Amino acid sequence: MRSLEPRNSAFILNLLASYYQTSMVALPAPALSIVQVTDTHLFANPTQTLVGISTLETLNVILQAIRGWQPQPDFLLLTGDLSQDGSPASYQQLGDLLGPLALPCYWLPGNHDHWVTMEQSLSTAPFIGDRAFVIKGWRFLLLNSQIPNEVPGLLTPETLAWLDQELQNSPELPTVIALHHPLFPLETDWLDRSCLQNPEDFFAVVDHYSQVKLVLFGHIHQVFQQQRHQVTYLGCPSTCVQFARGSATFTIDLLQPGFRTLDLYADGTWSTAVHRIEAIPSFEGVNGRGY
Repeated sequence: MRSLEPRNSAFILNLLASYYQTSMVALPAPALSIVQVTDTHLFANPTQTLVGISTLETLNVILQAIRGWQPQPDFLLLTGDLSQDGSPASYQQLGDLLGPLALPCYWLPGNHDHWVTMEQSLSTAPFIGDRAFVIKGWRFLLLNSQIPNEVPGLLTPETLAWLDQELQNSPELPTVIALHHPLFPLETDWLDRSCLQNPEDFFAVVDHYSQVKLVLFGHIHQVFQQQRHQVTYLGCPSTCVQFARGSATFTIDLLQPGFRTLDLYADGTWSTAVHRIEAIPSFEGVNGRGY
C-alpha cells in the first residue's frame, strides 16, 4: 500500500488535508479514472434542507472541485439516493448541476429514489442508463438493490442471475460492481438495519469470479473498506451530511462532505482516494433528528 496525494490540491484550495486512500502498488498512468458521487439527497424545492444542510449547495461545491480536477475523469458513477423526495424536479436539478461538467454520468437507484421517475428523468445526456458496459478494458456492472418504499436493500433472484451470467460472459475483464446498499454491518445499530438484506446471496455469486476487483456502494454516508477474498468493498461519503459510525441511534458526524476517485489500470490493479471539501462553513444549524 502507498499514499497518494490529491492530484490538484493546489487548484482546490478548500480540499481538506484529511482523506482516505488505498493503492494496490506503485503504478503508471491509469487506463481510466472515475469519480464516485453518492447520496446527494436533492429536493424538488431547492431551498429545502436535510438536517439543516442545503444538499443543493454542498453538491454544487463538490462538483466545482471535480470540474477543476486534472486530468478530468472518464466518467462519474452516481450510486443512489440522488433525490430525497423522488421528484422529477429534484432530478432536473441534478441534471442542471452535472451538465456543465460535460462528463458521462452512470447511475443507479437508492432507497430514497423513485425508480420510474429516475428512468424518465435521467434518460438523456449527461446521464447514461446502461447497467453493463466496458470502458478501456474494465467492465462495470450496476445493480438495483432498491426495495420500493422501504429503506433496506435486496437483490432479487433475477438480478443475481443476471449478475452471474454477466460475469460468466467476460471472465477476462477486470470488473467493478456497484450498488447502493452496503453488504457488511457497520456496528451502527440504526444503520445496520438498512443494509442489504441478502449479502450471502451476492457473495455466493461473486466469490466464484476472480475478475471482480471492486464493489462500490453508498447509503452509509461514510468511508468504508473491507476485503473479502479477492474483492475490495468500498463505501463512500455523501455529498451532504455524514453519519456517525458506532451509534445506536441516528447521529450526525461532523466530517465534511466528500467524494471518491478511482484510478483503474490495464493490468487489473487500482488505486483510490476519498476527498473531503469544506462545503459547510458551520454546523451550527445541523440537527440530528433523522432524515
